[in-house]
Amino acid sequence: MTRTQIAIFASGTGSNALNLIRYFKNHRTLEVAFVLSNNSNAKVIESVKEMGVATYLQTNAQVADGELLKRFCADRDVNWIVLAGYLRKIPTELISAYPENIINLHPSLLPKYGGKGMYGANVHRAVLEAKESQTGISIHLVNEEFDKGRMLAQFYCEIDDSDDLSTVQEKISHLEQNYLPRVVETTILG
Repeated sequence: MTRTQIAIFASGTGSNALNLIRYFKNHRTLEVAFVLSNNSNAKVIESVKEMGVATYLQTNAQVADGELLKRFCADRDVNWIVLAGYLRKIPTELISAYPENIINLHPSLLPKYGGKGMYGANVHRAVLEAKESQTGISIHLVNEEFDKGRMLAQFYCEIDDSDDLSTVQEKISHLEQNYLPRVVETTILG
């Protein structure tokens, strides 16, 4: 039986990419085909190699070339793409080739704290500065606008008066690790 092929795009440490690889390692119908990064210094590259999954490094110019990226994924029989800490805008050509098949993880409760430049610690600082009482993660489909695709799921956590950047990051990481793989699985399998 041919398994559905998932590509993961990541730009940083790759904790969510590694979690997805572990989750789908022995899955009956879903498989992580490869991890693509645009950052030669990304820790995810070595970590993924150690897990025996193919990794590809492309320059920012290459990942901005939608036709090249579309061919790259098609040549590897990719069915779905998951953005897990990927810090580049997805070209229109790739979105058109994979309509409703690109999933993004965002570390806030969209539509709050989304858009260009809103990632990682930038989001958490903004949430803390605004004195929000809760934050969370959003998992959504990708369209042509940053963080505006159809929402698949959101998960919440409370922010206490004692919380700082570090504790908010821990809470968000906990939500990501627990929920991203399940939402990806449910979305792909329908």
